[in-house]
Amino acid sequence: IAYVSEPGFWYPTQSEAQGLRDYLAKGGFVIFDDFQGPREWGVFERGLRTAIPDAQIVAMTPQHAIFDSFFHIPALDMTYPNRPFIQAEFYGIYEDNDPQKRLMVIINYNNDIGDYIQHSGQGWHPINLTNDAYKFAVNYIMYGMTR
Repeated sequence: IAYVSEPGFWYPTQSEAQGLRDYLAKGGFVIFDDFQGPREWGVFERGLRTAIPDAQIVAMTPQHAIFDSFFHIPALDMTYPNRPFIQAEFYGIYEDNDPQKRLMVIINYNNDIGDYIQHSGQGWHPINLTNDAYKFAVNYIMYGMTR
């Protein structure tokens, strides 16, 4: 399992892109987290296309197994930390672009699960969102280790 924070500033070299491609082909699972807005999405997608040019990025629904791999997460209702007007979006990339196959990549767009977890003891964020962030993180790890 690999965790990439702030991929809205990600400019992989050809060697790094090849490394990610090889990692995913060997069964790796990647979590992209902590980016928001169209400019950061554009940078992220260009970097991703360097590594996986033919990847189909699909919207995730709460019915996917990743949201029920340890904790049952019935809804994907989160917002970006300290920006309650920005609704989080969840996307994925499947092996061979086939939703019947393994989910290789989970994308937390307009979200920052890591920030919710990092600052959970300070009381900076609503408790329900902090708790949900832990649930997402545990589910991602469980899914990534069992698929």
